[in-house]
Amino acid sequence: MSRKLLFISFVVSLGGFLFGFDAGIISGVMNFAGPEFNLTELQSGWVVSSPSFAAMIAMIFSGRLSDFYGRKRLLLIVAFLYALSALMSAFAISYEMLYIARMIGGLAFGAALVLAPMYIAEISTSENRGKLVSIQQLNIVLGFFAAFFSNFLFNKYTGDSSWLNEENVWRWMLGVELIPALLYLAALFFVPRSPRWLYLRNKFEEAKLVLSKVHGEERGLVEINSIEENIEADKTKAKVAIKDLFKPALRFILIVGLVVGVLQQITGINAVYFYATSIFKQTGIGTDAAFSSGVLLSTISVIFTFVAMYLIDKMGRRPLLLIGTAGIALSLLLCAYGFNSATYKLTAEDITTFEFDGSNKLEVYANQLYDNDVSFKNDMKLALGNQVYGKNDGAILEAATTINANLILIGILGFIACFAFSLGPVMWVLLSELYPNKYRGLAIGTIAFINSLISSLVQLVFPWELSNLGNAVTFFIFGIIALLGFFIMLKILPETKGKSLEQIEAELVTK
Repeated sequence: MSRKLLFISFVVSLGGFLFGFDAGIISGVMNFAGPEFNLTELQSGWVVSSPSFAAMIAMIFSGRLSDFYGRKRLLLIVAFLYALSALMSAFAISYEMLYIARMIGGLAFGAALVLAPMYIAEISTSENRGKLVSIQQLNIVLGFFAAFFSNFLFNKYTGDSSWLNEENVWRWMLGVELIPALLYLAALFFVPRSPRWLYLRNKFEEAKLVLSKVHGEERGLVEINSIEENIEADKTKAKVAIKDLFKPALRFILIVGLVVGVLQQITGINAVYFYATSIFKQTGIGTDAAFSSGVLLSTISVIFTFVAMYLIDKMGRRPLLLIGTAGIALSLLLCAYGFNSATYKLTAEDITTFEFDGSNKLEVYANQLYDNDVSFKNDMKLALGNQVYGKNDGAILEAATTINANLILIGILGFIACFAFSLGPVMWVLLSELYPNKYRGLAIGTIAFINSLISSLVQLVFPWELSNLGNAVTFFIFGIIALLGFFIMLKILPETKGKSLEQIEAELVTK
């Protein structure tokens, strides 16, 4: 594998870093912005989920638009939108401005998550395609790590200086995303256009030049011949329409893509990432420990993404997906068990330690034992109001909760680890391989649209679920869904390891 190919793949997938950064940042932001704007649970859910909603729009159109205007040109627009979103979010003066700014960022990462694996699959070889497409997931988890570490530092030093306080810290958290966005924009100018796209646009000489520079003369010639054979076969085919995806020849790979695409999000991964700080606070470990646990979570993501990159072209796509999904199901059910065993009680002494205004209103609930989090939190909100409780829930839960926090931590980290070596990176590798050159942009865009729709719905309702169903029931639902997904994939999942895109098409489409 050439250094040039590695550099190109890393730069193109930096959009994934920005997606991960945005997702990680918001988990800390809502601890401050939510109470400041006095948001309801659904409003908080909308601020968090609105980028995923916007991403749906970008995903359905970005693949097709890139077929017309090129992968690189759209990626440049993506980088600009990321920068604009960071600035607008940092200066938001209302709930409406905040979610609109985040939706602009959603358009960016929706397009980036489709375009990057598509571009990398089109410039890499069959031997290293899985590893290179996985770089996007590596960048996503590096973005998570950077965001959680950034949030940890901002939370730690809030109040230590005149320019950083509880009123503006969330603006700094959001605004710092401008730095990687501008670096991404600059780096994209050093990336060539996709050779397979160039062939589709009849720019044969430029495509050959790109492949030769990236792979060397000998291997570049092999890739050129493979593309030319595939393009020649496509000449007799009609133009692509979305109804073509439902043709009998494509039906099987469409079902596989949809199953994996839905399962990746419906098991709750973005609920855990986007609300990580809030979830850890539910265990009663306190606000500071919740922020530091986010750093641990993102570190696990990085480690196991490297595991995926090492194994994906050795073990194959199918084993990683099956093993990882089974682990996800067990981890989520472990979390459900841990939360189900928790109890909650505030003593009179606990209440006297609280320093916020109105804490004496909790005295009526002193020494009352609760066996579920929903009843306890509802009584706390009834006494204090949503805004005061939202600002102080970490301290209240830390004092009241009796729970095996280590069990929850093991479950959450197990979920993150299993996702990081399976559904996270492998889904995008699989989608970039399954579909013929002519249908790839439309197929990936369509599945990514559904993937993002599921993601936005999960994020939107997650605060409501925690408030109305409770922690245990919420994680139990995710765990059962993951278990069902495992058995479905066991039945239908093909293996694409070590095969050229053209081989895969011959085996899965022609048949």
